[in-house]
Amino acid sequence: MAYECTDGGTGAGVAEPGASDSLRTFGAVVQALREHAGLSREEFGALVRFSKHTVASVEQGRRMPDRDFVERAEEALGNTGALRKAAPHLSRQAGLASWFRQWARLEATAISLYTYECRVVPGLLQTEAYARAVSLNVPPLPDPEELEERIAARMARQELLAVTRKPPTAFSFIVEQAVLERWTGGEAVTREQFDRLLGVIEGNWNVEFQVMPLRQPSHAGTDGPMRLAETPDNQWFAYSEGQQNGRLIAHAKEISLLQQRYAKLRSQALTPEDSLGLLKRLRGAL
Repeated sequence: MAYECTDGGTGAGVAEPGASDSLRTFGAVVQALREHAGLSREEFGALVRFSKHTVASVEQGRRMPDRDFVERAEEALGNTGALRKAAPHLSRQAGLASWFRQWARLEATAISLYTYECRVVPGLLQTEAYARAVSLNVPPLPDPEELEERIAARMARQELLAVTRKPPTAFSFIVEQAVLERWTGGEAVTREQFDRLLGVIEGNWNVEFQVMPLRQPSHAGTDGPMRLAETPDNQWFAYSEGQQNGRLIAHAKEISLLQQRYAKLRSQALTPEDSLGLLKRLRGAL
C-alpha cells in the first residue's frame, strides 16, 4: 500500500498540500461508516487507537491515513474492504514548495535516505506538537487551516519509516545535540519528542540515529544541512535547503563531495549506541 510523500518536513515556510478529491472522498466514506455504526469520533478513535482530532482530520480530507489507521478502521467498521481497497489510490494535490517537489518524488521511493540536520529535528521524526511549534516559530504565521494541513502532511510523510515497505528504506540521521537541547515548544513538547525519537530508534531496525556532540573540534557539516537519496536503480541524488529555497543536486561530482562529507560526519558523530545513551540521559533529566 503506497502513500505519497507530501512534505518537506524541516522549516516552517514551506507550502503544504491541500486536501485532494480522493482524500475528501475517503474521509466521507469513513465518516459515513462511523456514523452508521453509531460511533462518535471519540469512540471510534479509541477503537482505532488514534485521537479524535486525527479522526476528524482524516474525515475532513486533511490527513493522509497511514496503514494502521486503514486496517484498524476496517476492523472497527465491519471489514467491508472498502477502505482497504481505496487506500492505495489516495493522493494529495501537488501543493509543495516548488523547490521541494522533485526531491519529494525521489524520497518517496528511495531505498536509502541520509539526513544531516543542524536546525530542527528532521520532519520524519517530529511529533505533531513539535511540528506545530516549528511552524509557529518562524514568520509569517500560517492561518489555522494552513497550519493543520502542514502538520497533517508532515505526519503522513512518516509512513516512509515503516519497516513493512517493500523494500524498507534504510535511514541514517545525524542531528546536532544543540537541536535536541533547544527545547523547541517547551518542556512538555521536548519530552514527547524525546519519547518519539527513542521509540523510532529502538523500534525501527532500518533507522540509524547519531548525535553530533556539542563539542566537536572537527566538523564536516559546517556548510549546513544536507540530504542524500539512493533510488531503486542505485542512482544517487542530493538536496540542500536554506531560507525560502532548496536545490536538487544531480551532478555526480557534487554528490560525491556530499557523500564524502556525510561519511566524515558519521565518523565524527557519537556512535548509534552512545547517541541512544545520550538521548536517554537527556530524557531522564526532563
